Amino acid sequence: MTQDVEQADDRPDRAPDIDPVGTARGERRYRFLVAGYAFSSYGTFLNMVALNLFVYETTGSALAMGLFMAVRLGSGFVAGLAAGVLLARFTAKSVMLWTNAAQAAVMLSLVLAPEGMRTAALMAVSVVVGACGTLFLVSLRSSIPEMVGDDRRSWANSLSITGRSLAMVAGFASAGVVVSLVGYTAAFVVDMATFVACAVTVALLPIAGGGGGKDARPGAEGDSGGRPREGKKGAGAGRWRLPGAFLGSAAAPGLGLMVVLRGVDAFGSSSHNAALPVHSAELDASRPAVFVSAFWCLWALGNVVAQQLIQRYAARTGRSVGAPGFGYGTCLMSGAFILAFAGFPYAATAVIALVAGAADGLTEVSYTSHLQTLPADLRGHAFGFSATVENLGFGVGMILVAAALDSHSPLTVVAWSHGAAVVVAVLFLIRVTGPRSGGRVPAPRSGAGRDGQAR
Repeated sequence: MTQDVEQADDRPDRAPDIDPVGTARGERRYRFLVAGYAFSSYGTFLNMVALNLFVYETTGSALAMGLFMAVRLGSGFVAGLAAGVLLARFTAKSVMLWTNAAQAAVMLSLVLAPEGMRTAALMAVSVVVGACGTLFLVSLRSSIPEMVGDDRRSWANSLSITGRSLAMVAGFASAGVVVSLVGYTAAFVVDMATFVACAVTVALLPIAGGGGGKDARPGAEGDSGGRPREGKKGAGAGRWRLPGAFLGSAAAPGLGLMVVLRGVDAFGSSSHNAALPVHSAELDASRPAVFVSAFWCLWALGNVVAQQLIQRYAARTGRSVGAPGFGYGTCLMSGAFILAFAGFPYAATAVIALVAGAADGLTEVSYTSHLQTLPADLRGHAFGFSATVENLGFGVGMILVAAALDSHSPLTVVAWSHGAAVVVAVLFLIRVTGPRSGGRVPAPRSGAGRDGQAR
């Protein structure tokens, strides 16, 4: 019979054969990995500022800076489509290791590039960083259940999001200081070092996951060599059968709508990312960076607080936030971002920024945790497809929002963009909280079990 993938993601899936000692060891290793991930994320956010400024200074063209960002997003889009196929053939460890190594190498090439080759080196950086960043994140998220166990995936997601949020604040806050005091080359060297450090943490850990969908229990040693694993049907099955299986799974009303909402949410996110500098300049033209920096710091603080509450809730009740949390969180987050541009006093806007960050953290954990309930052989395709949809939504949004801000106020643009996310979120909540759904997102039935065998 076919395996039922549908799971109630508000309850942990406790496997009776999990070794508690192995699980604890897996959690310690995961904390070490998250530290490396947070370190590399710091370098990424530092360079998000430094690279854009360097592109503009090198080329003297705002169009070139926009092209740089477009190439980066486009590379992430393509990488999302390829991620599932790579994870069907290779271990998650090998993908995470080589994506960090590739990013370190391309940053080194930028540092060493002669004057006449810098534009080409910048385009190479854009392609590699965009593609490898997506592949790393897909590999990490899809392998979390194997690393820590299904019943700890909410905790694991929350921990990685906390690390990334703190890294974002540190990266953005220090970018101006690093570039001003020691220059672009030093910023690129720091970024390269963070990728090397993350690669080392991955190399030292026996991370399971990937490689044809072969299962690994928490604490299992896995294949530390990063070689392709063969499931019982071989790697060829992973290459050809699984993409079609996931496309079928995406057609399930609840899960498909969830991914669509993620894309519309990314579209909304593009609006406040583009509108914040404009709004900040309108508030204080002499110091336009003050409002943006303060807003993102408060956003990150709210995100971190939300992660702590989610972790404590999961530890106390043994439950995750559930798929409905994604819908409720999206409504709250979108509403908060709209209010942030409404011209309230600074004290009220500070509270709004905290709420936006907390809601964003809730949506991230609930969404990621639900996709991790899919079988291992579909999970990589799910996260890869989701990353593609997110990059598409954000990229299209940046183009449309940039054009709209020329003739409309930031509040109007953000309200329309995030308003679309609220509409889709309400439809999603009706779908998953209705009397027939019982609060679950219906996931597809697959003819493939976790070991790749038809059942």
